[in-house]
Amino acid sequence: RFRGRSAVIVCLNALMGLPPVVAGLVVFLMLSRSGPLGPLGLLFTPTAMILAQVLLVLPIVIALTRQTVEDLWGEYRDHLRSVGLEGVRAIPTLLFDGRFALATALLAGFGRASAEVGAVLIVGGNIAGYTRTMTTAITLETSKGDLPLALGLGLVLIALTLAINAIAFGASRIGARYAG
Repeated sequence: RFRGRSAVIVCLNALMGLPPVVAGLVVFLMLSRSGPLGPLGLLFTPTAMILAQVLLVLPIVIALTRQTVEDLWGEYRDHLRSVGLEGVRAIPTLLFDGRFALATALLAGFGRASAEVGAVLIVGGNIAGYTRTMTTAITLETSKGDLPLALGLGLVLIALTLAINAIAFGASRIGARYAG
């Protein structure tokens, strides 16, 4: 608990809905030649794209993690205090107990990142062989009218997303078997 906690939570929750093009614009302005990080020469590089993705994904993961830990603390507070775990010392226990919900938070972040077009297009430039991602390639091919290629790339992206979620689901089932 600290002064301004509610305002921080509201801002963090609001950032979960940050429009990707706004995130891209912020990163663009920071990395442009006249921006504070301009001398680093990172605009239109994979690093710039990663920064934009982090700006979009981190609020989701942090907000969902905070909510999970807060809910678990409310449920287990008395028990954890009785065994001498309070404050920072209780966090590892709460994270372990909430590991399946936290995995969902990570998958939500992955979903946001894998679906992203606007921010990475703004800061990466969609340069073939360098900063082109699957989502920006789908956008490009659709605008060129090559719908079969765009659809094929879309199906590959869906297959990758399904595979990652299936692996996470399988891992959680195996983990639940051994934990229970």
